[in-house]
Amino acid sequence: MKGLLVAGTTSDAGKSLVTAGICRWLARQGIRVAPFKAQNMSNNSMVCADGSEIGRAQWVQARAAGVEPEAAMNPVLLKPGSDRRSHVVAMGKPFGTLEAGEYATGRAGLAEIAFGALDDLSGRFDVVVCEGAGSPAEINLRAGDYVNMGLARRFRLPVVVVGDIDRGGVMASMFGTLALLSGEDQALLAGWIVNKFRGDVGLLRPGLSSLEKLTGRPVLGVLPWLDGVWIDSEDALAAAGWRGQTAGGALRIAVVRFPRASNATDVDALAAEPGVTVTLTADADTVADSDIVVLPGSRATVDDLRWLRGRGLADAVKARAAAGRPVLGICGGYQMLAATIDDALESGAGLVEGLGLLPTRVEFAAEKVLGRPAGSWRGQPVSAYEIHHGIAIPTGVAESFLDGLRDGAVWGTMWHGAFENDAFRRAWLTEAAAQAEISWSPAPGAPTFTSLRESMLDNLADAIDEHLNTPALLDLITSGAPTTLPFVPPGVP
Repeated sequence: MKGLLVAGTTSDAGKSLVTAGICRWLARQGIRVAPFKAQNMSNNSMVCADGSEIGRAQWVQARAAGVEPEAAMNPVLLKPGSDRRSHVVAMGKPFGTLEAGEYATGRAGLAEIAFGALDDLSGRFDVVVCEGAGSPAEINLRAGDYVNMGLARRFRLPVVVVGDIDRGGVMASMFGTLALLSGEDQALLAGWIVNKFRGDVGLLRPGLSSLEKLTGRPVLGVLPWLDGVWIDSEDALAAAGWRGQTAGGALRIAVVRFPRASNATDVDALAAEPGVTVTLTADADTVADSDIVVLPGSRATVDDLRWLRGRGLADAVKARAAAGRPVLGICGGYQMLAATIDDALESGAGLVEGLGLLPTRVEFAAEKVLGRPAGSWRGQPVSAYEIHHGIAIPTGVAESFLDGLRDGAVWGTMWHGAFENDAFRRAWLTEAAAQAEISWSPAPGAPTFTSLRESMLDNLADAIDEHLNTPALLDLITSGAPTTLPFVPPGVP
């Protein structure tokens, strides 16, 4: 097969963005390309057109490639429910749970699912650009690995390793990554990409030359720090890209940073709106002071509600509602606003008291709801997606809001992605701002959220084209790793 594995020296080195950029760059060349990540651990996910669930990053990478996202692009998705348990999604559907102690031994079946998915994609696309996970040098997990070097070995994929120079120590981490791999794994590691560089590249050249001599692998390029690129992180509420981009906006939104936040990319569209400042917070005073408060999705609704109460945030939210100041709950956040939550599934807590701010009760069902609903609000069309076990059942009179409820200044919906609909987002922000007694209106001529995402993907592809040795990259994709790559000791047997 023709393909490439983009690995990283660490998590968050930029693998997802580099993969997206390469996908867009290849698509511009007229190459039919698909993204792939054998296993993703993330609570940020998306529902594909066929009702399957995949990691949000792979959904965006498919958009970068100009193809329809599908389950085969992320065949195994682990959604952490606690520090020791993950819920497994395989080929887009629930597959059970995986305990921390089972991780090293319970992956053989998942590996075969992943390998089968990549086989399928490689038969339908010209090129598959694979993204690794964490670091390929996690030697404690190498025996059962099917995401990094295990995948590369199975399919003879050339590997490029991305390092985040903004963290410091990038040369050492690159050399150490290679030196910790076995000879067989080293034979596929074919190049380096330095990411997130600020300053004069000339100052970096001596170090890059030394790295090339020490490892026998070329540095394929140095990607600059790209301001304003914040597309769909795998980490819930990472938001490093847009944080502070709209500082000074007239409308201040506080998003509660739950320990188990899930599908919190909803706030990206709010943060992209001119004149809006979004702050991620776990501080009760910030929640009390902001114009609008958002309770985002959660992978552990009851546990995060307990945390909300323990930090005094629940009291701050209730005080806002009593004062008629806007509170928005999305999915798990909406469930917290209910009178009661009956959860024998996710937390095993049974019947617990919610915040009591909306006339609804929540019951958790074994079957996960996965869908792409559509509707309208105030005459504005809305398309969205939903991923949840909790079912909200109205128990009193309140105004409808999408699929959920609005009672005074408290709003709740199970729909994710609704705020990516520009007219709806701006209409809702205008009404919520009025409730908060803030003078705010949409900026004339502001770009659509879709155009912002497309612009960011184009910026990534432009950076790939300008700063990487693209002929060498394309040669790796089409011809594989060179057979002359040297072994760097000590290696791991």
